[in-house]
Parts: sequence; C-alpha cells; structure tokens
Amino acid sequence: MGRRTIGARRPGRRIEGLVIESVDLEAQGIARHEGKVVFIAGALTGERVDAEVLRERPSYMKAQAVHWHSHSPDRVIPGCPHYGVCGGCSIQHASAEAQIAYKQRVLEDTLWHIGRIRPQEVLSPLRGPAFGYRTRARLSVRWVDKKGGLLIGFRERASSYVAQMHSCPVLVPQAGALLPALRDCLEGLSIARQIPQVELAAGEDQTVWVLRVMAPPSEQDLTQLRSFAADHGVSIWLQPAGPQSAHRLEGASSAQPLSYRLPSAGITMPFSPVDFTQVNFAMNRALVDRAIGLLDPQPTDRVADFFCGLGNFSLPLAQRSAEVFGVEGSAALVAQAQANADALGLGGRTRFLQANLFEPQENWLAAQGPFDRVVIDPPREGAQALCEALAGLNSRAKAGARPFIALPKRLVMVSCNPATLARDAAILVHQGGWVLRQAGVVNMFPQTAHVESIAMFSAGA
Repeated sequence: MGRRTIGARRPGRRIEGLVIESVDLEAQGIARHEGKVVFIAGALTGERVDAEVLRERPSYMKAQAVHWHSHSPDRVIPGCPHYGVCGGCSIQHASAEAQIAYKQRVLEDTLWHIGRIRPQEVLSPLRGPAFGYRTRARLSVRWVDKKGGLLIGFRERASSYVAQMHSCPVLVPQAGALLPALRDCLEGLSIARQIPQVELAAGEDQTVWVLRVMAPPSEQDLTQLRSFAADHGVSIWLQPAGPQSAHRLEGASSAQPLSYRLPSAGITMPFSPVDFTQVNFAMNRALVDRAIGLLDPQPTDRVADFFCGLGNFSLPLAQRSAEVFGVEGSAALVAQAQANADALGLGGRTRFLQANLFEPQENWLAAQGPFDRVVIDPPREGAQALCEALAGLNSRAKAGARPFIALPKRLVMVSCNPATLARDAAILVHQGGWVLRQAGVVNMFPQTAHVESIAMFSAGA
C-alpha cells in the first residue's frame, strides 16, 4: 500500500503559468487559479511557476512548484543538502534579507488585519547568524528496515516520516556534525527501537543529548552511551517518562552544567536540558537588550515579568529597578529563577510566584500591583486573559471604580506568534487605552517561517 500523507501528490494534476502575488504566514507563495487561492510551497513573490497540486478543497489548493518560468531576485541556493525533503526549514530558498522583509511584512499585516492597529514606529529588525544558531531541537528517531536501520532527523515536509539527515546546518556546529555518530551509537543499542526522539540542549560550553527511552537500557547500552559521551565531549541524559523524569546518565565523564550568558548584564544563567530557553543565544541577547531599552526601567520602579521562565528578563531588569515581580506557571522554573537571582545577589530585589496566567482575574492582578513597567513573554497561545485583566483594571481605574491600581507607564510584549500578538495588542489598545508605540521582528529562527517579534506600549496621552 502506498504512503498517504496530507502532502501526497496527485499525478497528472498540474497547473501552468501561475504568478505568485505574495507569500503567506507559512512562507508559501500565493497565486490564484479559476477562482481559487493556490498556496505553493517553494515559490517567491513575483515568480511565474508551474505547480503540481497536492491537495484540493472547494476554495483553495495546496501545491508544490515544479518548474520556474522566472525567478525572483531574492532566490538563493539552499544551504542544506536535505532542504526540500526535511520539514525543519521552509524558506532557505530566500535570501536572508528577503526572509527578514517577509517576516516584517507578516507582522505589520497581521497587526492590522487582526488587531486593526499599526505601530507608530517600526523597529529595525534584530538579526544574527543565518546558520549554526540553533541550541535546542527535538529530533524524531525511527527504525526503518527499508532505509537501512535507524533514522534521526526532523519530520519530512508535510509528512509523518522522518527525514534521513546526515547533517543539519542550522544546529550549532558541534551538534549538527555529530548526527551520524549519534545515529551509529543509538543503532547499536538493544533498545534502539524504543527511542522515539532525542532532544538537543546546548549551552555556551556544554552539549546535552536527552534520549527519550521507552524501555530501560541494558548495562551494555549504558556502557556504550558513556563511551560515546566521553569520546565526543557531550553529556547524555535519559528521559523514561515526562520531562521531570529526565536525569543525567550516571558515570558519564561530562557533568559540566548548561548555561548561557547575557554579557551586557554580566549574567551567566544556568539551566536544565528540559527547561525552556530561547533556541538562539545571539538573538536572545539582542532581544533582552532591546526589551530593557524599550521599557527604560528607573531605579525606583517596580517591574512585573509575566511568563518569566528562568528569569531571562527578570534578572537584568532587577539590576536597574527597585523590585522585579516574576510570575510563571511552572513550579520548577519559579524555583530555578529564584535560585538564579539569589546566586547573583539579586534575591532582595526579586520575588517569583507560581500562578496560572491563562486565567488571571482582575482582583488577583490588582493585589500584586502596582507596577511601573511590565514585560510579557507568553507561549504561542498568547496572553489574552492577562491582557483582558490589565485592560479591565485600566478601564475601571479611569472610571474611578475599585479595585484601583496604578497601571504601567510602559509595557513590552515579546511574541512567537504574530496572530496572538495582534489579538492581545488589540485588547491593550482598544480596551485598555494603551498606545502601540513600536513593534518589530526578531529573526530568532532564520530559514524558517517562524516570526518572533517585540512590541512596546505606553500609557495613552
């Protein structure tokens, strides 16, 4: 029986001479044919292509470009031999400048179409290395007899199959070059068929591979893993269940902890392989610096950091303000943030609290305040409930109702999803009375369609 995927081709269904009008949120070219929108993988604005239909619905089609009549000046040769098969990257065929311009346009268009708002100023984009930047990655592992054994890699594009990867240029170099040796090591284990994924967590001076193990490794397996760790100067962790079950392989020679640095603040931040950290250290440093610059905290300010994680923003902010109040949903991250603050001598200026920020109430928020500055760094789901609570308090304060709280003069939101940013920004602006002063993109994930952004709001005039 043939393989069936969402992206399975339909032989013979080919459309010729499609003109690409724009690029969508997933970096697909957009054209029109017989009243339908056609989304075309691999095509760029201004190109004319022939495309093979992958999927057809009443109002749209998904297709793959198969022949070019003309090329965009933004087109480049992809830097990865697996590009086009591997689904880890989607826009390596566009120049670095074009990628950033596309992301900036996506941000501005989304803010307007969803939120009906435009920033008073578009910030210059934050950019960094185009390759060799990724310090975190979750790779699938699968034993496939027809392909000669164990496969390690990202999923294939529009498929559940695992791409057969021998290298990965977007991973930090020490990790990308290690994939063949890691594959050979895991293939020789007795539990090779019971390892569904491996997770990379690289620090400034250490690399960790976390193996998701569905069966306990044998003593011989453990010996082989220790030898691999010693030979390649990495650390191996085993994860038999959920993230909290992850633990370092006993007896392995490398036990140096993971950490990343924020040089402008003189901070070294330790973290666990299963803690959330940004995948791009260079961009994270630039992002933290920009967020602090936009917030402009004063020595007497009380600052709130919602979705604070390990204290990525909290700790540099604590150096410049009177107090930082960090809130996070994970008890483990709250404990680590406080430990990091104490280790840096900032314990007296910080307080961290575990709370569900997806269901905050106005009364709860009022009890935590007042705040002079606020930073919000939510996951992809955004911070709708939190923004509604902030907006509600601001509206009530203007009307003289209780509870009364002095709302922040400035608010910075960091987002990994332009759609939820636009929704939440609209709440702050249209319901809460803040003004969207500045917004711009942060190229956290070069070669992908992922749009990271930052926006600054200030109290209305």
